[in-house]
Amino acid sequence: MDAITLGDIFLSEVLGTAILIILGAGVVANQVLGKTKGNGTGWVLITFGWGFAVFAGVYAAYKSGAHLNPAVTLGIAASGAENYVPGIEVNATSTLTYLGAQMVGAFIGAVIAYLAYKQHFDATEDPGLKLAVFATGAEIRNPLWNVLTEAVGTFILVFWVLINGGSPSQMGPLAVALIVVAVGMSLGGPTGYAINPARDLGPRIAHAVLPIKGKGSSDWGYSWIPVVGPIVGAVIAGLLANGLNWIPVS
Repeated sequence: MDAITLGDIFLSEVLGTAILIILGAGVVANQVLGKTKGNGTGWVLITFGWGFAVFAGVYAAYKSGAHLNPAVTLGIAASGAENYVPGIEVNATSTLTYLGAQMVGAFIGAVIAYLAYKQHFDATEDPGLKLAVFATGAEIRNPLWNVLTEAVGTFILVFWVLINGGSPSQMGPLAVALIVVAVGMSLGGPTGYAINPARDLGPRIAHAVLPIKGKGSSDWGYSWIPVVGPIVGAVIAGLLANGLNWIPVS
C-alpha cells in the first residue's frame, strides 16, 4: 500500500465532512422548511439524522482517521499524540491541512444541501428557519453560558474519541454516531450543539454567499461561540486524556 500523503488527508476530510454536512443540514431542512415530507417531525429526527450523518462521514473519510471536526483534530494535538494517522505526524502543516479540508468540505456540503432543498427554501418565509439549516443559535443568548454548553458537549465527544482510539471498522463509526446522538438529545437544547467549528462556520459562510431567497442575516455576532466553545472543550479533553495517560492514539 502506498504511503498516505497530505493530499490524501485533504481529500479524505473534504469528502467526509461534505457528506456529514449534506446529511446533517439535510435533516434540519427536512424538519424546518416548508412543504417537506418531514416538516415538524421534531428534535429526535434531527439528533438521529446528525448521528447517521457522522456515521456516513466517518466511513467515507477512514483514510485520514475521519476527524471531520477541527475540535477532534485539535483535541488529538493537545493530547500529545505523535501522529494523526500512521505516516502523518502531528505538526503545524498537517494540522492546517485537516482544518482547511474540514472547512472546505463543510462549505461544499452546505451548498449541496441547499441545492437539494432549493424549492423549499423558496417556499419558506421565515429567515430564521433558513439560517437554522446552515448554522446553530442559542435559544437564550448569553455568551458565557452558550460557550460553556458547547464546551461541555464537545469535551464529551472528543474525550470519548481519544480514549476509544477511534476506528474506521467494526463498531467505531456507529459508536461515535451514538455519542453525537446522545450529546444532541441531552445537551443540544440550549445552543443546537454545533460541537464542531467547521460544521457551523463553513455552512454559515455558505449561507452568507448563496443567493437564498429572503434569507436575512447570517448572525455573525453569534458565530464565534460555536467555534470557541468546541475548541475549548476539545483542548481540555486532550489535556485531560494525556494527563490520565488514557490515549491509545499513535
